Amino acid sequence: MFNKEVTVRCESGLHNKQATYFVQRANEFDCSVWLESGNRKMNAKSLLGIMSLGIVTGTTVNLIASGTDAEEAVAALEALLQRDIF
Repeated sequence: MFNKEVTVRCESGLHNKQATYFVQRANEFDCSVWLESGNRKMNAKSLLGIMSLGIVTGTTVNLIASGTDAEEAVAALEALLQRDIF
């Protein structure tokens, strides 16, 4: 299992197109990936789950992955959260 705390820096947070792109990227990996915000933890491969977290700029989240490509998945998803996706 690989875990990393990340502060969301993309200007609009994870909403609409940004959330869609984030979920599509998460689905490119074989490992299980979760996004945790506050006391809520959602499957990063679920668009409704990610959007329900209501993540805005400046929110600190935990990226958690378990599986063969877990470290690679966390690094790739962290990079998305550090910039505007679109």
